[in-house]
Amino acid sequence: MKQKVIASVIMMGVWITAHAQNIKLDKLFNEAQQQTRVMLDEIQKAKASKSGATAGLTPGSAGAALVSPRTADSNKLKLVSSKDWTSGFFPGELWFLYEYSGKQEWKTAAEQFTANIEREKTNGGTHDMGFKIYCSFGTGYRLTKDKHYKEVIIESAKTLSTRFNPVTGVIKSWDTRTKWKNPTIIDNMMNLELLFAATQLSGDSSFYKIAVSHATTTMKNHFRADHSSYHVVDYDSLTGAVIKKLTHQGYADESAWARGQAWGLYGYTMCYRFTKDKNYLQHAENIAAFILNNPNMPKDLVPYWDFNAPNIPNEERDASAAAVIASGLYELSLYSKKRAVYKAAADKIMNSLSNNYRAPIGQNNGFILLHSTGSKPSKSEVDAPLSYADYYYLEALLRSKKLKEKKKLF
Repeated sequence: MKQKVIASVIMMGVWITAHAQNIKLDKLFNEAQQQTRVMLDEIQKAKASKSGATAGLTPGSAGAALVSPRTADSNKLKLVSSKDWTSGFFPGELWFLYEYSGKQEWKTAAEQFTANIEREKTNGGTHDMGFKIYCSFGTGYRLTKDKHYKEVIIESAKTLSTRFNPVTGVIKSWDTRTKWKNPTIIDNMMNLELLFAATQLSGDSSFYKIAVSHATTTMKNHFRADHSSYHVVDYDSLTGAVIKKLTHQGYADESAWARGQAWGLYGYTMCYRFTKDKNYLQHAENIAAFILNNPNMPKDLVPYWDFNAPNIPNEERDASAAAVIASGLYELSLYSKKRAVYKAAADKIMNSLSNNYRAPIGQNNGFILLHSTGSKPSKSEVDAPLSYADYYYLEALLRSKKLKEKKKLF
């Protein structure tokens, strides 16, 4: 069975390589800068308007300052407060543009938007600390070595650690879902990078140990025999036993929600980077095989919002999932013997996104990508632009550039 999986991945790599085109990185980054300038103007307009000042608020954040763009609805930009799980992505995009261009305008903007969410470093009511803090402060620290950013990262890791339950072995995701006891979602894998980084920066191994426990327990309980992932696993907080496995954003409990598979691929590849645990590398490769060989994966490698959505091919795509997959595959290509396969697949995805999913300059409220899906079951952000799609798209472009130039990714 393992030989069949490897063979199919190799055949996929041959097909992808034969059909891939060169990514015109300079052109794409220059246009991303133009589009982001549009976004900055749109943000100011939204803040100045009554609709923009209220429409983007997350539940429970009435009166909170709006700091970051999340999506657009009916051609109106939706802004969110720092509490929203997406607040760190736009600051991260600005850091990416600074990394590429070296222009002071992007560094200044990145510093401003990053500072706007510092208060989240002590917000223990959410597991999304990595998304909020590491995508912003973490990216900023990598580029500037700002000592204050380092302090924010470490304090944020301490806050996130309070959500770890040693009995279940995982970090609790949500507090507000009364129908569950100790829910953990596959998305949480992405927040482990903050913990690993905090150990490197502080020398405190407790963060590392929590991250490893969460990753190993999730690998045991979240995945099916075909290496697809459940979205949510609910644990008994007193015994650590698994109560049930289900979905919140996918089509069905037993379906493969596309972005969930992307989080898993990216997350376990990242875990291997920090731990060099071959079990994590093999798991990332298995997830990649599920994604790339899935019979419901479109030829352009931009997945439908759920691999088991009932009306394929008449289902919405998810460009955000594609961008996460591409970025994860670029990193995975560094560690795997199937380097050429993964890099070619990532190139194929990036060509598809760049050629067919980018908004014309000046449109889409300044968002770079079109056609993402936030939560189809909730009828929320369906076929819409999303800040995290743009974030991982730019990250993948930078990773592609560094691989081409034979430079380190991190």
